[in-house]
Amino acid sequence: MSDKPISRFPIPDINEMPDDIREVILAVQEKSGFIPNVFLALAHRPDEFRAFFAYHDALMEKESGLTKGEREMIVVATSSRNQCIYCVVAHGAILRIREKNPLIADQIAANYRKADITPRQKAMLDFALKITLNANEVDDDDYALLHEHGFSDEDIWDIGAISAFFGLSNRMVNLTSMRTNDEFYLLGRLPKK
Repeated sequence: MSDKPISRFPIPDINEMPDDIREVILAVQEKSGFIPNVFLALAHRPDEFRAFFAYHDALMEKESGLTKGEREMIVVATSSRNQCIYCVVAHGAILRIREKNPLIADQIAANYRKADITPRQKAMLDFALKITLNANEVDDDDYALLHEHGFSDEDIWDIGAISAFFGLSNRMVNLTSMRTNDEFYLLGRLPKK
């Protein structure tokens, strides 16, 4: 494990964090076996921590026309384009687990157009990247194409909202020089022992 700092900003002592934030962090640690650095780094600003994770969960954990794996595909593709190592690696691990596919995250991060995904998913990622790079150019033709692939207007909102939210996340990670947990690099690559 790395001894390099996980953020250029101070990391509060877990015992001095507000109770609600400490409870969230300990619950994540219990579930995953480690504390993802994003939780510790964002605990530097408790109000922003709460807002960030409330919106994250609203987008990523709800019932939706997008599978949880497809949502992670959006995160990996857009984070790759935004050069966010933390999000590509961490969400790549989650994607591998959700899709039960050790190859998918690397394919999507490198070039989703050549990845082993469906034409529907490629259209979804084309739109996600358009939101990431040129949201001002979104027009009715984009909606029509996504409708042809079976996406509803609510699904399209979700694709755009996830892309936009992770644009914020990617920029905060780069601002803080947030370090990716070493544990994420191997998750979902090999069968559990």
